[in-house]
Amino acid sequence: MTKQFWLDVLERAVKTAAHSAIAVIGTHTVLGEVDWKVVLSVTAMSTIMSVLTSIASHSFGDKGTASILKTNIESEGK
Repeated sequence: MTKQFWLDVLERAVKTAAHSAIAVIGTHTVLGEVDWKVVLSVTAMSTIMSVLTSIASHSFGDKGTASILKTNIESEGK
């Protein structure tokens, strides 16, 4: 696994953490009070799942990336 792969994993994990935290904080704000233990718990689990998904995707998508999709489909048949 290359440096670029780990940078992709890091980027995806940070985005997932931010999305999860914002969603839980937003939901709790609407309901009344933010439970920070829940925010941290959901954010941590989402981030772990993102990293594990990226690692599992390593051999499926474009070589050296954390993507499960191939973006360079044209060169596949050559």
